[in-house]
Amino acid sequence: MIALSVNLNKIASLRNTRGGTIPDVLQAARTVLKAGADGITVHPRPDQRHITPQDVYALAEFLQKDWPGVEFNIEGNPVPGPRANGYPGLDALIESARPAQATLVPDSDNQLTSDHGWDLLGDNGPLMDRIKRYQALGARVSLFMDTDLAAIERAKKVGADRIELYTGPFADAVAHFGVESAETRSSFEAYAKAAYFARDIGLGVNAGHDLNCANLPLLATIDAIVEVSIGHALIADALYLGLVPTISAYLKALGRTSPRT
Repeated sequence: MIALSVNLNKIASLRNTRGGTIPDVLQAARTVLKAGADGITVHPRPDQRHITPQDVYALAEFLQKDWPGVEFNIEGNPVPGPRANGYPGLDALIESARPAQATLVPDSDNQLTSDHGWDLLGDNGPLMDRIKRYQALGARVSLFMDTDLAAIERAKKVGADRIELYTGPFADAVAHFGVESAETRSSFEAYAKAAYFARDIGLGVNAGHDLNCANLPLLATIDAIVEVSIGHALIADALYLGLVPTISAYLKALGRTSPRT
């Protein structure tokens, strides 16, 4: 069974355009979990354009109190430190929130969205230190990766527990050429090869970026994948369908006949 973790960044983005508390990130989390989602993902960024440190702390408290068995996944680049705007750095957020999973991404400060994985070339010492630190705080550590097998092997060597395959190219192939196309099949085969390679060397495999109900059914046939993290498309679909029916639709796209057990 592939777990569905819902990224709530877009809920916070909408709230931040107006200020105040509407829409409520905690209410969105409560709704998707009651509908059957398996986890909650957030990606706080140094510019605080969507999820804020206060959201992270509030979600951590909410999940620990009301949903103790649910995974909290915090994504981010471990390199940027505290900012004058109140962003405390990923280290402080992980230490305070104690998520079940920390997904590390190589984003720059002003990057619109994650669009590539770690290559892990050069000096990985600082990253290895972060991985060990987060693991000591109780977090499983996942590295955001492309399908390059050599890079995935390096992810194992630096101490990661899992990888999250960046699925943007796969989603683009489905969107531009169709799910039955040769282009999509070629992309799919690269992801399958990467996922099974990662599993064979002892890494758990997550996947995420631009996943939706059109491309998920094919990706979900890769049984090495244990979790997908989805935000943008899911929240966009919820504008038309509502959050609860949307969660049901995404679980169905994953081949799930029942919600979280």
